[in-house]
Amino acid sequence: MTKALINSDMIVWAADRANISAEAVSAKLKLEPEKVLSWFDGVDQPSFAQAQKLAKCLHIPFGFLYRRTPPDDELPIPDLRTVGSDPATGLDHNFRDLLKDVLFKRDWYRDFCIEIDGDDLPFVGSFNVNSSVTEVARDIKRVLFREAKFDIGSVTNWEAYLTVLMRKAEDAGIWVMRNGVVGSNTTRVLSVSQFRGFAISDPIIPLVFINGTDAKAAQIFTFAHELAHIWLGESGISNVRIGDIDYGTHRSLERKCNQIAAEFLVPAEDLLALWMPENPAGWNIDRNAKHFKVSRIVTARRAFDLGLIAEDDYKRYYAVESRKWEEDNGSGGDFYRTLPVRNGGRFTNSVVNEAVSGRLLLRQAAALLNTQPGSVMKFHSRRRAA
Repeated sequence: MTKALINSDMIVWAADRANISAEAVSAKLKLEPEKVLSWFDGVDQPSFAQAQKLAKCLHIPFGFLYRRTPPDDELPIPDLRTVGSDPATGLDHNFRDLLKDVLFKRDWYRDFCIEIDGDDLPFVGSFNVNSSVTEVARDIKRVLFREAKFDIGSVTNWEAYLTVLMRKAEDAGIWVMRNGVVGSNTTRVLSVSQFRGFAISDPIIPLVFINGTDAKAAQIFTFAHELAHIWLGESGISNVRIGDIDYGTHRSLERKCNQIAAEFLVPAEDLLALWMPENPAGWNIDRNAKHFKVSRIVTARRAFDLGLIAEDDYKRYYAVESRKWEEDNGSGGDFYRTLPVRNGGRFTNSVVNEAVSGRLLLRQAAALLNTQPGSVMKFHSRRRAA
C-alpha cells in the first residue's frame, strides 16, 4: 500500500485547530487509536485514501497535509475574547467556517445594497471608546425607535423585547443573524464556550451575529453588546461572561461595550429610582426584570454594578439562575420560520426576491441561504401565503 508521506506536524496543527483528539479521529475513521497516534507522532504514514479521509475529518484541504508550515490563519475581524487576563483559546473550525460563510453572504449583500442604495449609515462609528456611555446608549435607542420614546410596557416579556429589538435593528439597516449551527448543518453546533457573538462594523451593512446555542436569557445582553460595537465603529468577536465580576475581559473596548449594553437595557437613573431598598433584593430583581423586559440575571448584574446588591449575593443569584439556562437555548423549530432568523430577515427577502425575479440563479440563492433550490421557492410561496 502506497504511503501518502504527509507532514505529521500538520496533522497535529490541524487537530489542535479543530479541537479534536487523536482518539476522536480514530473513532471517526474507524481505525485503531494506536494507528492514528503513529501518524500524529510521525512514526507511520497513512495511505492516500486514509490521508484524504483524515483531511476531511480535520476540516482542511488535502494539500495542507503536505505543507512544511501551517498557513496564515489570521481572522478577518479582531478576536476580542479573553479569559481573565489572558487571550481565549483559538477559535475552532466550526466558527471559522461560520465566519467564512457569513463573509461569503456579505460580499453578495454589500454589492446588492450599494446598487440599491449605497449611502453609509450615519450611526456606524458615530462614537468612540472615549464617548459617554449614557449618550451612546441613548443614541442606540433613538435610532432603533426612530426618535419616538418606546413604550416598554407594550411587550410582555424579555423574549418578546429581544424580538422587537432585532426587528427594529433590521429596520434601521443593521443586518442581524442568529444561528446555533454552521449554515444549516445541525451536526455542526456552535459552542458558547468559543464565542457568544460578533459584530462587523461596516458603514453600509453593519452586521450583528448572535450565537443561537446560548441561553436566550443571555442573548439580549450579547445583542446589546454587539450593537455597541457598531456604534463605536469597532468590529470584533466577543465572549461576554455576565457571571464574571469583570465580565470575563480586561480589554477596554469590551468593557466599554458591556457598560453601554447595560445602560441601554437597564438605564442606571431609572433602576436607582425604581429600586426599593426596604424590600428584599430578590423582590426588587423580579420587579425590575419585568419592568425593563430583561432577564433576572441582567437585572441582578446591573444592580450589583450600581452597588445595590453585594458581590456574594450576586454570585449566589447567578448560580441559581444560570442553571435554568440549560433548558433555555437552541434555535430549532420550523425551517421556514428559522431561515430568516438564521440569515437575517432583510437579507433573506433580498435573496429570495432576486431569485424569483430571475436576476439570481436559484442555485446561487440556495447557496447564499444554505438550503436547496426547491426550498427557496417553497419559502417564497409560504411568504406570499402569509
